[in-house]
This record gives sequence, structure tokens and C-alpha cells, in this order.
Amino acid sequence: MAVAGTALVAWDIVVIVVYFALVLGFGIWSSMRNRGTVSGYFLAGRSMHFIPVGASLFASNIGSGHFIGLAGSGASSGIGIAVFELNALFVLLLLAWYFAPVYIASGIFTMPEYLQKRFGGQRIRIYLAVLALLLSIFTKVAADLYAGAVFIEQALGWNLYAAICLLLAISALFTISGGLTAVIWTDFIQTIIMIIGATILMVMSINEVGGSYDAISLLFMKAKPSVYNATYARCALPPDNSMHFFRSHDDGNYPWPGVVFGLTVSSVWYWCTDQVIVQRTLAAKNLTHAKAGCIMAGYLKILPMWLLVIPGMISRILYPDEVGCADPEVCNAVCGIETGCTNLAYPKLVSGVPGNKRSNIRSFKHVT
Repeated sequence: MAVAGTALVAWDIVVIVVYFALVLGFGIWSSMRNRGTVSGYFLAGRSMHFIPVGASLFASNIGSGHFIGLAGSGASSGIGIAVFELNALFVLLLLAWYFAPVYIASGIFTMPEYLQKRFGGQRIRIYLAVLALLLSIFTKVAADLYAGAVFIEQALGWNLYAAICLLLAISALFTISGGLTAVIWTDFIQTIIMIIGATILMVMSINEVGGSYDAISLLFMKAKPSVYNATYARCALPPDNSMHFFRSHDDGNYPWPGVVFGLTVSSVWYWCTDQVIVQRTLAAKNLTHAKAGCIMAGYLKILPMWLLVIPGMISRILYPDEVGCADPEVCNAVCGIETGCTNLAYPKLVSGVPGNKRSNIRSFKHVT
């Protein structure tokens, strides 16, 4: 894969050091609390109020995979991918009012423990624990590690596998030693950092392309690479329905029956029964705080549409030849992947905005 290899200046190094020091500091500090008991380690002593609960629910879901994936999907096919985030808003209410009361009343620490209490027997508890662990490793953790490593590789020029090892080491340091208390408080800090940083980049990116949603819509539909084979002309431009949430039943990406029904089923499984998510609500000091945390997380789930999907679309406008490449040979030269380089959408924005007026002018000429 081609590497951007951006040179770091003194302030870049200071920001990186301060960030890791802040996260690790909060992790170590919080690890000193609620230790010595099962409840303290797994559920933070059931002492969390709704703000860290809501922030942790959001941060547990939004990781590096979302920054790469949502922005890349936005660059590829428009705003349709945002339905995944908006759907979660309603499913979180199911967690708050229908699932969390049952979990809290049962006095459980983990979801496998709930199944054991509900159906009896040790085998189902072990089965769910092993299944949840394997699913987490091969779906969420693997994807987040890869996406985070891609981001570090593009932004800093580090080796992909070295970046993965660094991410694993830092996460394990405060997660294993501090338990859920450390995880929730570091999630809280990272939520603040994510929202502030992504908001700044979003505003800067929107200013680069005219400062309005209408300008983004118009320019995105015209954003095509300057070089592509006629065989791949269809891939050179975004789909005609890029600015639609609900699309035809035969749409290849987001058909409305799948979005309304299929997505809801998988969302209920993820948001209402997944150990990583449910554990945050069980850490709340009472049911009221658990519900309020879910509501807060639901409001926060509105943000990815604007903080990640829209910037991904802007990245295709500003970098049509790299992010929007349509020829397999060109894409292979840009990112090492013949099927497309939309995964570079967010890293390209981070390393290229502001000061990108030259690409911006070229995009505006497409419209006229």
C-alpha cells in the first residue's frame, strides 16, 4: 500500500504525546477506583451517572472503523450509509425501556450470566461467552485495529503492523488493569476529543467546497477522476441516488426493506444483547441513569452523519483522482487495492485540509 508519509512538526508531536498522556492518565487514575470486587471490575461498582454511560456507549460503537468506513462509504455512494447511525437512535430506546430494566433487575454482571439465569445450565453460558469473544475478535476488534492502523500509516507513515501492535498495547494497558471504570472514563475523554476534532475538520472541509450543503450535493455528483478506463465509466461518478436515505428495493447498497427491517433486527442484537454495549448500561448507578445514558447516546448517534459521512463526500470532491479512482490500475497505484480507494477519504482530509484550494477550484470547474 502506498504511504502518505506526512512529516511531523513539533506541535504535531506535542499533540500526540498530550493525547496519549491524557488517555493513559485517566485510565490509570480510574483503575485505582472500584477495584477488588467483581462488581467494581466488571461494572465500575454500578456507580456511573448518565453522562459517562452515554459517552461510553457512543465511543464503544464509534471507533477507527467508523472514521474509515463511514467516510469511505460516504465518498463511494453518498449519505445512504447514515441510516445505520440513525437506526441506532431508536434501537437505543428499546435498550433503555425494554431490555435494561430486565438486566438490572436480574442483578447480572455479564450477558452469558443472564442466559444461565434465564435458561439454566452452564453450557449455554460458556457457549455465548466463546461466541461473543470470537465475534468480537474477528468482526469489530479486527476491523477497528486495521482501520486505526491504516489511519496511522497514512497520517504518520508508520508500518501497518507496528501501528496495530501499538494500538493493542495501549488498549490492553488500561483495559486489563483498570476494568470497566478505566474503560468508561477513557471513553468519556475520547468522546470529547472525537467530537471536537471531527467538528473542526468538518467545518474546515465544508468551507473548502463552498460552505453549504447544496454546494456539497452539487459538487459530489460531479466529482469524477480525470483518468479512468471507459470500461469503468459507471464507477467514475457517484450513484444517481447518492443524496437519498431510502432507496429502491432493488438498490445494490441500501434497499429500503433491508434498511427498515433487516437492519433493525441486527441492530437489536448489537445494541440490546451485545456484552460490550449492555455492560455500559449495567454500570449506571440506577435505572434512571441507564435510561438517560441511552438517550444521550442516541442523540450523539446523529453526529456521524455530519462528522464522518459528509466529510467523506467532501474528500471525494477534493481528491477525485485518489479517493474517487475508478481504474483498477490507478487504484492499485494509489492505495494498493484495485477495487477502490475510498478508505483513504478521511485520512486524506486530515492530512490535506486546510490549504487545499487548488483541488477545490478544479472541482468547481466540473460544475460549470
